[in-house]
Amino acid sequence: MDFSLFYFANEQEAEADSTDRYGLLLEGAKFADTHGFTAVWTPERHFHEFGGIYPNPSVLGAAVAVATERVAIRAGSVVAPLHHPVRIAEEWSVVDNLSGGRVGVSFASGWHPQDFALRPENFTDRKAKLETTVEEVRELWRGGSVSVVDGAGEPQRVRSYPRPVQAELPVWITSSGGPETFRAAGRARAGLLTHLVGQSLEELSDKVALYREEYAAQSGSEQDRGHVVLMLHAYLHEDEAVAKETVRAPLSAYLRSFAGLTMSSGAKGRRIDPETLSPRHFDALVERSFERYFDEGGLLGTVEKAIDVVERVRKADVDEIACLIDFGVNRDKVVAGFGLLDSLRAAASKDSR
Repeated sequence: MDFSLFYFANEQEAEADSTDRYGLLLEGAKFADTHGFTAVWTPERHFHEFGGIYPNPSVLGAAVAVATERVAIRAGSVVAPLHHPVRIAEEWSVVDNLSGGRVGVSFASGWHPQDFALRPENFTDRKAKLETTVEEVRELWRGGSVSVVDGAGEPQRVRSYPRPVQAELPVWITSSGGPETFRAAGRARAGLLTHLVGQSLEELSDKVALYREEYAAQSGSEQDRGHVVLMLHAYLHEDEAVAKETVRAPLSAYLRSFAGLTMSSGAKGRRIDPETLSPRHFDALVERSFERYFDEGGLLGTVEKAIDVVERVRKADVDEIACLIDFGVNRDKVVAGFGLLDSLRAAASKDSR
């Protein structure tokens, strides 16, 4: 089992130290670089405090590149329909050069209508746009060309520069849990990045099987199985009670922010205004989510408790756990817990041999 670090901070929490919003990102990246972690993931978010300090993963990836020497630098995710494929290839090729060939990109279709203020024409067919963008970025990365229309309205074929270090761009597809996205990632011979919001580990295991089946069908080999990454909230302490009280307020605030975003998005055909819920009902919703996450949805508590979660994740056929560390816990406490997180990584690696 590989371990990586994942970032998705709430802007309100980051404002607590507005002169050093990205201090934890860089400090964690340096720790990951020297302690056997596989990668550092940063997202793309717009127009909302949830994840709001991460509007462009390539910019932050460039910062991580010059601060590290070994760890992979990945986008989790680039919202493909919001960008021209040439710009994606250009930006990430720069980071690939700065890092000596360490980048990877997970692509997402996007889901919140407000995000598409940047490219409103792409919202309706965003899933199809995701597929074409991934293929065009791959083609550009390999040195090929894509069709564009220039300022005079003339069709052209263009290549992107600079040339990257890696011959192939490592690609993942991000899924919020829809089985068809798992299948699509397999058909695209891409990795898969997902989370446990709205799905259990048992449900995830079934979907991973769908992904593996599609991937193997495309590769022609059952040994070539793809790569599945699962994001989990992570904070460890020697005392489980202390850990629970430490994460209760920040994780509840994080879940509250996420709930407000998803309920107002119209996801899955429904649009719920959080303001129509009574404070009591909304608090109860957040409390239930917190208890579920602490008990079984994250690496939260002691190393011993977390090892049990890792084993359950392993049985779901996951290859990598991306540890979400910046969900509102005090920065000093997060950093103090890095050693325990590394102990968990080492123990999980030992158990897999």
